[in-house]
Amino acid sequence: MPELEGIIERIVFQNEESGFTVARLQVEKDLITVVGLLSSIHPGEEVKLNGNWDIHPSYGQQFTVESYEVLPPVTRQGIQRYLGSGLLKGIGPVTAEKIVKKFGLATLEVIEKKPERLEEVEGIGPQKAAKIIQGLQAQKNMRRVMVFLRGLGITPALAAKIYRYYGEKTVEVIRGNPYRLAQDLFGVGFRTADRIARLTGRTDPAAPERVRAGLIYYLERHADDGHVFAVEEEFLPRTATELGVSLEDLRVAVENLARSNEIRREEGLLYLAALYQNERGAAEKLVALTRGFAGCAKKKLSIDEELLQMVAELAPEQRRAVETACREGTLVITGGPGTGKTTTIKSLLQLFHRHGLAVVLAAPTGRAAKRLAEAAGDEAKTIHRLLEFGYTPGSGFRYGRDEKRPLEADVVIIDEVSMVDLPLFYRLLKAVPLGARLILVGDQDQLPPVGPGSVLRDLIASGILPTVRLRTIFRQAEASKIITNAHRINQGQLPEVKNAADFFFIKVEDPEAITREIISLAATRLPGYLNCDPIDDIQVLSPMRKSVSGVDHLNILLQEALNPPAANRPELAYGGKTFRLGDKVMQVRNNYQKMVFNGDMGRIIQLDPEEEQLVVGFPEGREERQVVYEDADLDELVLSYAISVHKSQGSEYPVVIMPLTTQHYLLLQRNLLYTGVTRAKKMLVLVGTWKALSIAVKNDRIENRNSRLAQVLRRLAEEEKTGGG
Repeated sequence: MPELEGIIERIVFQNEESGFTVARLQVEKDLITVVGLLSSIHPGEEVKLNGNWDIHPSYGQQFTVESYEVLPPVTRQGIQRYLGSGLLKGIGPVTAEKIVKKFGLATLEVIEKKPERLEEVEGIGPQKAAKIIQGLQAQKNMRRVMVFLRGLGITPALAAKIYRYYGEKTVEVIRGNPYRLAQDLFGVGFRTADRIARLTGRTDPAAPERVRAGLIYYLERHADDGHVFAVEEEFLPRTATELGVSLEDLRVAVENLARSNEIRREEGLLYLAALYQNERGAAEKLVALTRGFAGCAKKKLSIDEELLQMVAELAPEQRRAVETACREGTLVITGGPGTGKTTTIKSLLQLFHRHGLAVVLAAPTGRAAKRLAEAAGDEAKTIHRLLEFGYTPGSGFRYGRDEKRPLEADVVIIDEVSMVDLPLFYRLLKAVPLGARLILVGDQDQLPPVGPGSVLRDLIASGILPTVRLRTIFRQAEASKIITNAHRINQGQLPEVKNAADFFFIKVEDPEAITREIISLAATRLPGYLNCDPIDDIQVLSPMRKSVSGVDHLNILLQEALNPPAANRPELAYGGKTFRLGDKVMQVRNNYQKMVFNGDMGRIIQLDPEEEQLVVGFPEGREERQVVYEDADLDELVLSYAISVHKSQGSEYPVVIMPLTTQHYLLLQRNLLYTGVTRAKKMLVLVGTWKALSIAVKNDRIENRNSRLAQVLRRLAEEEKTGGG
């Protein structure tokens, strides 16, 4: 079998799940492309490869690796490249050069056996030496654990993720209860934990810990799909089949979990305990707010001449919203783009300030809060910031505002409520003081929130809360084809694209050609035509993640076009991703320690390859909040030159480019297209086929979510009225 020996010059591509790698190997003066399962190699390492030569139809000659061995570097240059590869935290190219200059060929022996001597190197003090020694010990521990994990057939990427979470306790945890993986680790599902459990000798499918973990997992997955509860007669047989156990085994698990209050059963429905409390608690608080306000006549504002003059120029629905806010303690305002939701909020602010009332403004995301602050001319926070979520010594992470310490406000106004899921809504309601006004503003025709529930639609459907729907499209908005076409789409009509100055449809049939067109538009044509910033002002939205014109592929191409490698742009590789100074990125899970949440977008403003650390600036109201990411946090970040339409909710961008192809057939829905179109402020460009556009407009299927907030609210309100309950 042919054999190669050389130095890994760079990693071209690496799939973090499978470990498949494309790398460039320096063999004397030649650079050779090598491919195979090379997950644990690093640039600068010397390797011996066994495999075969192949001819790739697109990339030419390459060496396919069957097996490999990492060799200890034996030259000064090899040692320097090895140390400078980022393998050991705290040692980058500059520090590596200094260390090798000091210790020469004995460098690795010094680091291995006498690491305290690193302090002899210029620029390495006790603190940095300690960090390098700690990194060295971590490498040793990790290699020991990785051997154990690889023996279980766990992929390199998953093994690294497991080790980062549990550290030296990894082996103990997996031998004790491998099902903890599904509960503790983002991106690790029950199936993976179950496979690992079998490899550790747990072969009984009906083992109580397995059935319990499986039941919780499938309820959580149901919640991930937006549902607040599962219908027992549908859910249990399906889950029993998935788990390969009897229905009786599953019913026993349900009984045990219900007794321990981990789940709730009610009227043939199964809830995770927290979601049951969220739904019931939200309805109870809304009824209490209505009751508390109704019993306090002095809270009602008089409709005097001054008020009538103030609202004279408003549309009838806007005037009704302001007048309703004078009388009622709760109010829902809904409407599409251009119908004056922001103008109504500004009028309400003027009204409440004139009466000396304390008003707080908030929105679900940093971008939405920033937009609200700019439009309303008043301070706005994210809901999490408003509720003072953070770390408290002795208590851990918690909300600083709740029923025991409510918000100091007479009026609470929340914008973009269509994005608010049930758990966050319940947390918000707990902090609203009794007697205060609560005003909820949003577009019920937008996509539902990413999390469980459909709060805005449920509140409107309940018929309990006073609701004003804004329908009038204002004259200045009528000049925008973005707005008029958004309303046409929402009514099931095809958009008008002729003679439009801000709404364009570019017909392209081939998916590959659609992608090329989008890159050309985003990188050169639109920035030149509009004199705008291609990164800050242009956002690509795609219905799907996986396809030629999907989010993942577009991000790779857009990063290369908009922020390519450069000497003044340090970068950091993580798995199959490369992060570069200046990149636009998005957080993809809630991280309560860092106070960043799923969907938050920012820019990489600092990056240190040597420390394997980067800093992201996230907009927070009118300010920017800087968040530090270590290497262990990087699986929570993705590039966001292109994002899904779902992730764009609550944000607004000067320019939006959106592919529409029948490859996206499963997600071609009216409310998804409507949501994407309404994200554009100055210009929208659709690229694709008229057939895909027509499918999306005609498909008015609304995502059906299991939620009873409307019913529970109606029932409690009726009990309140009749004195029952």
